Amino acid sequence: MWLHRGPWEGVATLENRPVSTITSVLEPVSRASGKAHRLTSNSGKSFQGSNVNGIGFVLEPDEAEELLRQDPRNADVVFPYLNGEDLNSRPDCSASRWVINFFDWPLDRAMQYPACLGIIDTRVKPAREQLKNKPKEKQNYWLYERRAIDLYAAIEEMERVIAISLVSKAVAPAFVPVGAVFAHRLGVFPYDDDAHFGLLVSTVHYWWAVTRSSTLETRTNYAPTDCFETFPQPVLTHAVGKAAGALDSHRRQLMLDRWEGLTATYNRVHNPKEEAADIGELRRLHIELDHAVTADYGWRISRSTMTSGRLAKACASLSAPLRASSCSTGSSS
Repeated sequence: MWLHRGPWEGVATLENRPVSTITSVLEPVSRASGKAHRLTSNSGKSFQGSNVNGIGFVLEPDEAEELLRQDPRNADVVFPYLNGEDLNSRPDCSASRWVINFFDWPLDRAMQYPACLGIIDTRVKPAREQLKNKPKEKQNYWLYERRAIDLYAAIEEMERVIAISLVSKAVAPAFVPVGAVFAHRLGVFPYDDDAHFGLLVSTVHYWWAVTRSSTLETRTNYAPTDCFETFPQPVLTHAVGKAAGALDSHRRQLMLDRWEGLTATYNRVHNPKEEAADIGELRRLHIELDHAVTADYGWRISRSTMTSGRLAKACASLSAPLRASSCSTGSSS
């Protein structure tokens, strides 16, 4: 990449092709330029998990098991604790630890669970008392700093939701069951249908996300406000749901058979030397899904160009039409 300060009278070339102008995110200028605005249609459809602010809330599995054995009522406040590392590294995307959660209860209600509150008194309260600039968190030491009440209200009637690690290499969402406390490094989308999963696991969403995210070391730092709330969604058809369901089913079984998580799986997918049949099938299913998604946007891509080796480059160009589709001037719509 060449950088130049001052007037430029030469040509601009991107991906070995001449373009009129290159934007700050290293894309050619399209019909719409500037920052994509948040869309009201996406409001309330993405959330960040709870910020507990206190490792003392977190329990190892044997501690949780003992609390539940001592008093079955403790199941009211002891839950699986799913974080981004679990989602990306565990083959079944399950939580490896548990957590105590008193929601937004007053202290006298939390006192009805003495064993659990005793753990918080011992492990959390001393650290909270040292806080200087957070008087509310210091006073309400038995509560999370950010309880994400809107998130849990949005999903309370659902059996599964879509989650994504906010810091990852794969930028790969997955279905997870409702009933866990989601950590603050997880993004949660209150959708339980295959079609929306397909849209979020598609290459279109991937490129939209990575071109609008910062990075942490070598990983994408996904921000729901920038990556999802600005993301224009088409009217999703049955074809997307069918392709997404097939991909989800195959990927789940593949990860269990290999006993590898999302990151390890997609390292294989993107490795040109990987020729295993199950990985090849996952690539094919991604291509089928991308055809269905792009068709819902009204685009047509030749299947002869959509091979696994050329998939990334073919779909990289889709971010320009997507950007033009978003509301980049005026108010959100």
